Amino acid sequence: MIYNIFHKTVFNYQSTVSFSHNIARLKPKESLSQKLLEFSMEFTPKEYESHEFIDSFGNENMHLLLREPHQSLCVVGKSKVEIFPEIIKEQINNLRAKSISFGNALERLSKFHADDLEAKQFLYESKLITRKSKLIKDYALESFAKERDIFEATNELMERIYTDFEFVSGFSDITTPVEKTFETRKGVCQDFAQFGISALRSIGLPAKYMSGYIETLPPQGEEKLFGADASHAWFSVYIPNAGWAEFDPTNNIIPHEQHILLGSGRDYHDISPLKGVVMSSGGSHLSVMVDVRREEEKVYMQAQTQSQNQY
Repeated sequence: MIYNIFHKTVFNYQSTVSFSHNIARLKPKESLSQKLLEFSMEFTPKEYESHEFIDSFGNENMHLLLREPHQSLCVVGKSKVEIFPEIIKEQINNLRAKSISFGNALERLSKFHADDLEAKQFLYESKLITRKSKLIKDYALESFAKERDIFEATNELMERIYTDFEFVSGFSDITTPVEKTFETRKGVCQDFAQFGISALRSIGLPAKYMSGYIETLPPQGEEKLFGADASHAWFSVYIPNAGWAEFDPTNNIIPHEQHILLGSGRDYHDISPLKGVVMSSGGSHLSVMVDVRREEEKVYMQAQTQSQNQY
């Protein structure tokens, strides 16, 4: 199963930017179940210098230095990714089979175990996610009895978030506190992912933020519009003795062949697609266009993106 992905980000600045430093994270991550076949990234204006590096979470990063005065920045990433559903299915079955009880997990995580060291960095508070709310902790514990299997308990937590929370575009932004998301029971995929992470960390389980894309389909009988997709987010919980298990509370599904992973981190801040520092004054306006479609649809990029790349 092969997906073609187009991701365009444009910043329009109120005043001229004399120079800027930027980090772009648009290169999908490779794994046993996901293979990167093609990737390119284009910048306007052209970068003065750039270099790639892998951060501490294993994500691909591109650092850009722009020295040409500009009033807009356009970054376009194009990817071709192959997903292996049978491998994903096998991984999910292995996680289910090896999952342990919540009580046993807490006991193991309270002690030193070399296999758990990397995961423990995802147990603590991060820039955007707190674990101090007693109300959020109590909400999580409704699904996590000490004797209950972690995989099944997390699956129930995902279902409850899907049922209890309303998807409302524009209601929040990425800085909205998880406490407000819980209080209002409204938000978008990033909010639901970060709330789920907060809930899991508050009861002592490592959890991380997963960033990428999800295939969307148009209503039956209608043609999919180019650029109608968006970035997506979900969460992953660490199960000692088993590994990382992914859950998508926005859609109430365990990610399978329709999710494409860009990268992961403690929260959105660690894996935002584009961020930077500019030398300028005044505000800026951000616009994003994303298109995800299977290879066989082949209504892909060329004629359409030539016009889309003009800004």
